[in-house]
Amino acid sequence: MNPDSKATILIVDDEDGIRDSMRMLLKDQYRLVFSGNGREALKLFKAESPDLVLLDIRLPEIDGLEVLSRMKDLDPEAEVIMLTALNTVNYAVSAMKAGAYDYLTKPFDIEAIQSIIEKVLEKKSLRKQNLYLREEIEKKYSFEKIVGRSKPIKEIFNLIGQVAKSDSTVLIYGESGTGKELVARAIHNLSKRKEKLFVPVNCAAIPENLLESELFGHERGAFTGAFDRKLGKFEIADGGTLFLDEIGSLPLPMQGKLLRVLQEKEIERVGGTKTIPVDVRIISATNSDLSKDRFREDLFFRLNVIPILIPPLRERREDIRLLMEHFLGIYNREFGKKIKGFTKGAEAAFVNYSWPGNVRELSNLIERLAVLQNEGSISVEHLPREVIEGESAAPVSSEFNDLDLRSASMKFESAFIKKALLKAGGNKGQAAKMLGIHRNTLLQIEKRIK
Repeated sequence: MNPDSKATILIVDDEDGIRDSMRMLLKDQYRLVFSGNGREALKLFKAESPDLVLLDIRLPEIDGLEVLSRMKDLDPEAEVIMLTALNTVNYAVSAMKAGAYDYLTKPFDIEAIQSIIEKVLEKKSLRKQNLYLREEIEKKYSFEKIVGRSKPIKEIFNLIGQVAKSDSTVLIYGESGTGKELVARAIHNLSKRKEKLFVPVNCAAIPENLLESELFGHERGAFTGAFDRKLGKFEIADGGTLFLDEIGSLPLPMQGKLLRVLQEKEIERVGGTKTIPVDVRIISATNSDLSKDRFREDLFFRLNVIPILIPPLRERREDIRLLMEHFLGIYNREFGKKIKGFTKGAEAAFVNYSWPGNVRELSNLIERLAVLQNEGSISVEHLPREVIEGESAAPVSSEFNDLDLRSASMKFESAFIKKALLKAGGNKGQAAKMLGIHRNTLLQIEKRIK
């Protein structure tokens, strides 16, 4: 092995015997750097950028706790294991509160030293991998936090860049969970309004009797409970962007008032007597076809100047693996986990599933899996039943229309088993386990449907 490829460990201890013992124990596996005092250790820490520091509590000139503190100031991600005698364990606990990974008591247990070093270096390696993956995703396949490399997503990236240059109203179409607010935020962040506020409003989540006050504000005493003047979302977003999500749920009376604001560029607070000019860009979003809904046609044309359609995840399956790695990296970091990735069977199940909740559903599932698992890889056994079954629960397609019940059942059974075998990589035992049947039963069914 090339010495340069070995992890570097800085060993700081003023006892020659301890340094010699460490050298004999670790020299074949790691690149070792030694120091007998805290001042020299800090110089070596700056010069060598070690992957791990083994640091004695009691040192001449500068004690171990102070050295730890200075190392953490230089590099908050530094991994340090404290070395302590039995009578200084309390100091070691203090060191852990200050950011040390763990501590070892003298005399050392060889297996304990090797085990803890491996754990720390594995953690550091995983952090580097996640950082690299995040940077690669952000560099190649991400645009303002929207992740994807499929043709439809690339087209949306391009459209966002063009739309951001203008102040035209935008209407974003897409199923729930496709990332409509992310697109709206991207447009705002790339526009000349980016220094001002982006204010999101979920029109479906606000009771009808409070909606006017929420959007336009109210004066003190305007209604029961209005003890103070309140600014509405239009005033708060002045100079910036107002994002009206689920715009289709807006009641008809409010549709008329919104139309007036778009035409006149001014609002009037509830209970107020004067008009207030507002300079706001409107971006709306809907998961339905407003032209077919109970929605004012004149307002629809005002909002739909630039339409953007976000396809559901099932129509851009090329992005699923990328999103899986993206969210796994996020939740590994958030929960301090060491999950390495997904088995081929789990990958296939994710790609084949129809994701009715779209990207939000995928993110939520990976968050749940990350919470329930600490390390290793996510496999089929960890997935919920609906994901394992893929699209098998979808309505019966037209290809079954001309078949009798027995033939239709056999055709469905055949397709179902083929999908399970595909997910299991051809392993019949694994496929049977996924299907909840014995391997012999699977073999019998295969013979019958051939």
